[in-house]
Amino acid sequence: MPGAWRWIRQCRATEPLQRPHRPYDPRTSDTGADPVQPLPRRQEQVLQATVSHYVDTTEPVGSKTLVQRFGLEASPATIRSAMGALEQRGLLTQPHTSAGRVPSPQGYRHYVDCLLPAPGAAVGQLQSELMALSLQWAALDDLLLHLARRLADLTGLFSLITKPQRPSPALQALRLVPSGDRLLVFLVEGGASATSLNLRLPHGRGDDLPALERWVSAQLAGGTIDWRTLPPQLQSCGDQLRQGLLSHQQVWSNQPSSAVTLGLGGLLRQPEFERSESLRPLLELVESEPQRVLHPDKVQALGGVWIGMEHPDPALHQCAVVQADYRSGDGGLGQVALVGPMRMAYATARAAVRSVADVLERLLC
Repeated sequence: MPGAWRWIRQCRATEPLQRPHRPYDPRTSDTGADPVQPLPRRQEQVLQATVSHYVDTTEPVGSKTLVQRFGLEASPATIRSAMGALEQRGLLTQPHTSAGRVPSPQGYRHYVDCLLPAPGAAVGQLQSELMALSLQWAALDDLLLHLARRLADLTGLFSLITKPQRPSPALQALRLVPSGDRLLVFLVEGGASATSLNLRLPHGRGDDLPALERWVSAQLAGGTIDWRTLPPQLQSCGDQLRQGLLSHQQVWSNQPSSAVTLGLGGLLRQPEFERSESLRPLLELVESEPQRVLHPDKVQALGGVWIGMEHPDPALHQCAVVQADYRSGDGGLGQVALVGPMRMAYATARAAVRSVADVLERLLC
């Protein structure tokens, strides 16, 4: 047994350095999505003005109002024609036959991807305030609560910040040691952490362990274990080891991730959520499984913004989610998010979320 722990210490000493984290950049990231089709300049102006009007008023808008309010240099008939073209493209919709137009989810997506203006002065004030923060807080909970409150106050939206959680460590090496009818499995994982498993050793299969250990080591050298290539003669011990490693990984993955949430009152004041039952699925989701709101591995392809049915969870199909991740010094990953109606001031929301994520990373790294 001392030899096994000596082997673990040697593995720790030779652990390679981790690659630095590279933040997502929508200008250079290859998302695999179809490129956004550009709009004629007139239609861009009309879409931008329609989104701005609807965010401010919650009312459908007609061409005459757009010309008067936003000073568009065209006649109402010309603007009406552009609105019709945008409706044909699926970027605007008409709630009623006699009503004006409102943005569709696809219209919001085009706005966020291509037409988002610079954030307002309130975000600059928030950034100045955040730059003055230091780790004067008694606990991380105090810091997250303060930042979640500032986000909710600034935007009138529902804010959610998760504590940084370390990803499940990658297996780097293992040693198999028989002990009577038991199989002791010593694991060296990412961060040079060492753990052990105590499994049942199939009767009469102890002689297979050296070959199984060599096979696993060769698989790990290639990056991952492909159990489909396990030799048939090692199947009995290999199945026990595979089940043990899978259970170990599930225990790590199922660790609860605590989150700070604020701003429910702001959501209830939004016309889209005047009926509290329309918020019930969202609140149940946030209370029980906040990670299902976030999906950090998928949202990067959308520039940090979910809109409507882009989100994989039906509880958020009437909402928009703006989020950004941050990292702590021990490699943990946390999320900062705002949840609200699709009728959202996206420039302010995205800039505010990224500012809070940046300050958390600065303070915790």
